[in-house]
Amino acid sequence: MRTSDRKLNPSLKRQIIKTFAQTLGDFKNLKEGETFLNNFFTKAEIETFAKRLAVAYWLKKGRSYSNIRDNLKVSSATIADVSSLLSNPGFSLAIKKIEAEEWANQWADKIKKFIGE
Repeated sequence: MRTSDRKLNPSLKRQIIKTFAQTLGDFKNLKEGETFLNNFFTKAEIETFAKRLAVAYWLKKGRSYSNIRDNLKVSSATIADVSSLLSNPGFSLAIKKIEAEEWANQWADKIKKFIGE
């Protein structure tokens, strides 16, 4: 996807980004979100953003650059770029959400085993 060199009015830019974020937040479930992503972004764009988030998560988990590079098929430069963004509030929030979901799934599995499901 090409981007324009022409600059948006800053107020309009804030408004349309807020609307975009609100739209993402309004999806009722994972299926709605996936449908939107698959229809709105190209496959390459989805993969790029998903890999960026995976790099951040794996860095937080302590994986090495070489492990991340080999498994996610990204460059060391991409990993370094993401690494420099990890302290940003948005990345921190996303990682916390992933970790919370991971924790909930682990406990759900333990509870299912305990009650014999």
